[in-house]
Amino acid sequence: MTVVTTTHAVVPAVAASAAAPAGPRLAPGAAARELELKRAEFELAVQLGHIRTVPDPGGGHRRVTAREVARLRAAEDFPEGLRERVRTVGTAEGADLLGIAPGRFTKLARTGRFAPVRCYLNRYRAVVWLYLADELVELALREPELLSGRHPEPDGGQDWRPRNWRARRIAMLARQTDDQWEQAAAVAATLDSAHLAHIVPDPYERAHLRRLRPETFRVHPESPTAQGVIDGLVLADEPDEIDWCRLRLVEALADARDQGPAPGSTAASAPDPAAESRGNPKAEPVAREPSRHRGGVPVQRRLLGRLRRGKEPGRGGRRPARSS
Repeated sequence: MTVVTTTHAVVPAVAASAAAPAGPRLAPGAAARELELKRAEFELAVQLGHIRTVPDPGGGHRRVTAREVARLRAAEDFPEGLRERVRTVGTAEGADLLGIAPGRFTKLARTGRFAPVRCYLNRYRAVVWLYLADELVELALREPELLSGRHPEPDGGQDWRPRNWRARRIAMLARQTDDQWEQAAAVAATLDSAHLAHIVPDPYERAHLRRLRPETFRVHPESPTAQGVIDGLVLADEPDEIDWCRLRLVEALADARDQGPAPGSTAASAPDPAAESRGNPKAEPVAREPSRHRGGVPVQRRLLGRLRRGKEPGRGGRRPARSS
């Protein structure tokens, strides 16, 4: 009989997900150790939905049940498969993975062919983008013609990486919480103070959203210049993206107010009618469903071999649709 062994128990694989009780709830650090993941890998796996979490009854960080740990450990490709699904690469490694020049890779990223999943500032305060290796493989399988021939040309020189990252970040943050106010705060973080005050006239609600504002990433050492780069990265900067974020915030606030008022607030604030009437702009970022095509393109075998596995590519990002 196949069994799943954790630090605390031996669980039959057939019962790992359905018949087994939820069991104890593990803190993030303990769950990461059980799943043989580094802390950053664990956090990304949670954000992408690969690891299911549950609320902590004590109000702390979300936790992972023993049953969820057993389910993941029961996979035939554990732990390598889980690690590969959260493996990130920068420009040089991503270009090598695809077998193209770094310049071509950068142009593909700038034109929105794939979306960054993370970023950080280097010592020169420049933004370094990270991408899921899984999604790069999916792109090669889906559109191998992008890897050769003429270079893709940016649309008017526009760089879609910050915008795609912001949209993806909102979705990942929302997946990490059941609290509607925290979900609204993730959207509110993309709007400047003027837009926020227009949509959220109640000062108590604005203060609550600021308290719940998600952290982007720390700057070491602390630097006002670097912090300014981060603040600019987080804020929506194109009119149609701003409109989309405003609409999303109106909808998120309605759900949050249904859940309960913000501390100190006695009445729900009226939403912005202009934002409600706009509707989703055509440039709303959306996710592309994973491709299931596995035809005889030579690059497929090479890429999958370099990833040292043979499974379907994971979910990838998609370039936002643009106005004609």
